[in-house]
Amino acid sequence: MRYFIGIWIFLIIAVVSLLGFRGSKSKDQPLYVFPDMDWQAKYLPQGENKFFADGRNDRPMVPGTAGRGYGNQLASVFSADYTDPVSENPPLYSGKDDEGEWMRGFPVEVNDEFMLLGQQKYDIFCAVCHGASGDGNGVVKQYEGATLIASLLQERLMAMPEGEIFNTITHGKLNMGAYGMKLRPDERWAVVAYVRALQLASSASVDDVPEQFKSELGL
Repeated sequence: MRYFIGIWIFLIIAVVSLLGFRGSKSKDQPLYVFPDMDWQAKYLPQGENKFFADGRNDRPMVPGTAGRGYGNQLASVFSADYTDPVSENPPLYSGKDDEGEWMRGFPVEVNDEFMLLGQQKYDIFCAVCHGASGDGNGVVKQYEGATLIASLLQERLMAMPEGEIFNTITHGKLNMGAYGMKLRPDERWAVVAYVRALQLASSASVDDVPEQFKSELGL
């Protein structure tokens, strides 16, 4: 007990001594335990650099690299004749129209090849959760404790603009992860097109099948 009281008194004195210096001013050189947090070895923007021939820290863009962002402000930053894929078709990368609203429709041509691409990517990345038909009954739902998976066939999502669906695929939502790093912009739009096909098929009838395809389906 005697040792315990001694240790306890020592701890109290140590804590009070340390806290007593809080807020006090001093002209002495501070003690840097981790100096790299305050004095970082880095090149500052627009700084001078004798290593490069042009004497600048800022380096020009490496040919073939991808620029960050959607490029909406490129016209005010670069010369008038500067173009890149993002600035030439901003909705393809942002999912928004010229007014900043979610785009309805598609910024690319929708054809058979595009739909097949969408089906392929949907089967790889989406069907495991949302199901092959988009009803939300994928393989993941079979496991106990699986989170609620949205059906893509509900009216709310059928009425949602294509650009907003593209944005959800890009950045994710709630328990759904982001697929912007796994799918190119055109592949994400292809998935959106295939989702629209699944939604149409969920409420379609035999009368909606074009005559030239009815024989192939045995109708």
